[in-house]
This record gives sequence, structure tokens and C-alpha cells, in this order.
Amino acid sequence: MRVWTRIAALSFGGPAGQIAVMHRILVDEKKWIGEERFLHALNYCMLLPGPEAQQLAAYIGWLLHKTKGGLVAGALFVLPGFLAILALSYIYVLLGHAPLIEGFFFGLKAAVLAVVVQAVVRVGSRVLKNNVMRGIAAAAFVSIFFLDAPFPLIVLIAALAGYIGGRSGLTAFKGGGGHGSAAGNVVHDRDTALGEGLPDHARPNLAWSLKISGALLLLWLAPVIVLLALLGPDDVFTRIATFFSQMAIVTFGGAYAVLAYVAQEAVGTYGWLRPGEMLDGLGLAETTPGPLIMVVQFVGFLAAFRDATGLPPLVAATLGAILTTWVTFLPCFLWIFAGAPFVERLRGNRALSAALTAITAAVVGVILNLALWFAIHTLFGDVREVRIVGAGFEMPVLASLNLPALILAAGAALAVFRFKAGMIPVLFACAGVGAAYVLLT
Repeated sequence: MRVWTRIAALSFGGPAGQIAVMHRILVDEKKWIGEERFLHALNYCMLLPGPEAQQLAAYIGWLLHKTKGGLVAGALFVLPGFLAILALSYIYVLLGHAPLIEGFFFGLKAAVLAVVVQAVVRVGSRVLKNNVMRGIAAAAFVSIFFLDAPFPLIVLIAALAGYIGGRSGLTAFKGGGGHGSAAGNVVHDRDTALGEGLPDHARPNLAWSLKISGALLLLWLAPVIVLLALLGPDDVFTRIATFFSQMAIVTFGGAYAVLAYVAQEAVGTYGWLRPGEMLDGLGLAETTPGPLIMVVQFVGFLAAFRDATGLPPLVAATLGAILTTWVTFLPCFLWIFAGAPFVERLRGNRALSAALTAITAAVVGVILNLALWFAIHTLFGDVREVRIVGAGFEMPVLASLNLPALILAAGAALAVFRFKAGMIPVLFACAGVGAAYVLLT
């Protein structure tokens, strides 16, 4: 518990940074698990919907200390970020209109825009190795930006294309390496506490998998069913439970892909928050430990705060945040405990690897859409919808350009791309500059 608490407290910077922290502590420092097994677990987690870093923590915790180890590792990975974002959400709704807080979030938006653009470049450079992958990314971008296609459909089509391409043996669909791991001497499985052999509890056991899956499925869906029965489908808590449960199933491709889907639905469909507030939530998630997907907690908090259905707003908001976190992260344990004992059968499966590669390529297009969407709403005060052949997309009014926001975003991009500055220093520096600007003007 001490080690997993330490990992959770240091887990800033998105999945790549979080996985690097786990690798450094669990493989290099503690030697609890070897390089080969760590990377195999990571490859499996990347095939799953949801945050791969949190699922990797649950997987390794389960491998080392059975079910209780997986629960402790996975829960502790989420808990610090949940508490931090909950506290910051209170500040946001209570003091958000104070000049200091407004300036803080003004600067944070500009920095977040640079971070999202960096994510496009980072993921794109890793996966867009040939024209087929670039074509998938371009098609995904056109589909979601211009045609307003739903994110789950884009993932499904990309996965099918990749699976078929992998089965056909096409070299364009051969995957490459995930997030990677730290350089240096390789720690082999034989030299670790776990050893080379497979623990007895990690061997395939259909009875155990069905039992644990049934329990987790009940814990996940029981609140959704109760809310539907008692409050009906139109209540804000029911909508939060059903929407984020659906999201937990279909959101492949990492946190930024999840953000694109949540922004599309929470802002455009449900009207739970405004585009600028989505950026605020991402800024909170970027500056707190834990999975970046914790931004959904902020969305659920605001949705319930503004539609309290008879409860005090802060009580409703707190319940909304807890409900969102519950239905988002509980399925992660289901995927791990149900599938982990059978993972060895996935090792070297070319078709599944190709499907993941195609999904990741599509995600580049989705993240590009997210970056453009954030840029439009950060840098321009007036945005208008353009409709072509029944589909609509947003275009900025050029005269409404916010010059201070553009200068701050350009400075953040320069720091990130030219000077290779760390994400956390850039976020805090921009927040400080934004606060000073608002207070002085």
C-alpha cells in the first residue's frame, strides 16, 4: 500500500508519465516484476477501453497479490486525483468569478491548448508510419469534425479495418511499441520477486472469472438500474450514470480520445457545460495526480450542480462526481479481473495488434479534432456553426480573436516544443501569467 500510494502521488503528466513512474518504481527500483512481464501487461491494457495506466496498476497489483492487490493498486491510483479535483471543483463553482480565479483559468486554457497539440504530435509520430495509417487518421478527423460522426462508430470502423488488415498480413498494420519504458539495464523476470513462473492464481480459471465478473458487473450496473427505476431516464443522475457507463465501454485510445467524445456529448448533446469549461476541467486534471480521464469527474460535478433536482447544489454536485467516478472506473477492474488470467493467449496475436494500431491512428485524427475545437473556443470570442449536407461544424469569427490568449498559447507552445519544458511548469507558469494579466487589466 505504501508503494502504490507513492506511485499515485507521483502520477502526473498523462499515461506516458504515469507508466514511466510505475516502471521506475516497480521494475527498476523494487524489482517486483520484470521488463518482459511489465510490457506484456501494458500491451494487454492498451487493448482495453478506459485508462491504460490505471488498468496496468490493477493488473500488476493482481499479479503480485491476487484480487486484494488489484483492488488496492487500482483504487489508490485514482483516489488522490479524485480528492484533488473534488476540492478544486468546489473552488471553481464557489470562487470561479473572482478575478484571481478567472485569470488562473484564463492562463490554464492557453497552456492546455499547447499540451493537447503536443499530444497530437507525440501520438502521431509514434503510429503514423505509413500512408495507410495517415489515411485512417485523416478519415477520422474529417468524420468527427465535418460530419459529426459519433466516436464509438469511428473506433469500430478503425478496429475492423485493422483486424482485417492484420489477418491479411498487410505490413502497413504492423504495430509498434506503445508508450515504451525507461532506458537502461533490462530487469529480467527471473531476477524479480515474482520470478519467471506464473503464479497459481494467475492461471486461467473460468469459475473464478465468472464469479468475480458477476460481482463487479452487479456493483457497476446496480446504481444505474436503481436510478433508472426511481428517477426515470431524464433525471440528471440517471443521464450521468448511463452516459459514463457507455463511455467506459467504447473509449479506446487514451484520455484525449475520451475527452473528444465527452466534449462532443456533454457540451453539444446534454448541455452540461460550456466549451471553455471543458478546457478548465482538463486543466484541473493535468495539474493533479492520477489518470487524465479524471476530467469526467469535473463534468459530472458541474452537470449535477446545475440541475440539483431538489438537493442543495453542492450536495448534488458531490454525488454527481462520485457517481461519475464510480461508473467510469469500476469497469476497469472488470476488464482486468475477467480477462487477465487469459491474457497469455493474446500474446503475439497479430490481428488484435493490428486492430489496436488502426484504432490509435484514428485516435490521432480525433485528438486533432479536439485540439482544433479547443483552439477555436480558446482563441476566439465568437463561434458560428456552418452546415453542409445536413452536418454542422464550428468556425470562428476572425474579428473576435482574443490576442492575449493567442500570445499566451504561442508562448506555451514555444516552451513545450522549442525548449522542451515540462508540462507542469508550463501549466503553472501560464496560470500565473493569466492571473497577473486579469488582475492588472
